[in-house]
Amino acid sequence: MAFVVDRDPCDGSPRLGSMVLDPTPESVARARRWFRKLIAPYEPACSVDDCVLLISELVTNAILYGQSNEEWVVRVEWSRKGSSLRVEVHNPGFPASVCLRRPDADDAHGRGLLLVDSIAASWHSGPSRFGGTVVSFELADAWPSCRPAR
Repeated sequence: MAFVVDRDPCDGSPRLGSMVLDPTPESVARARRWFRKLIAPYEPACSVDDCVLLISELVTNAILYGQSNEEWVVRVEWSRKGSSLRVEVHNPGFPASVCLRRPDADDAHGRGLLLVDSIAASWHSGPSRFGGTVVSFELADAWPSCRPAR
């Protein structure tokens, strides 16, 4: 796993950080743990627990549905978008395969995007700039104003 932290989100770059994860089940816990640690210096006003839950769901989906004939990774990036926190999860899967499901009560799977849709202010899926798919979400009012991290 590799990660990057941008310590000055207000001057020129909205990106706060990123992670590159192996497409293995252990990476879901790593993504939760490292995001929580790397976002802390920015003191977001939004729920970090909600964000960690949504990252967990999207990284799980990326691992399950990402496809490539070559070695591949899952990329997680987070940035400021105005006062919102935006998180993107990239994988080499097919963008057309991302859809919001309405699982039956007894279905064991299929609720990840429902959680994203319920908690996030907005979400989007489409082609990734890395090739494959990106699924992103935004949590509103993460920062009341632009202020550098301490």
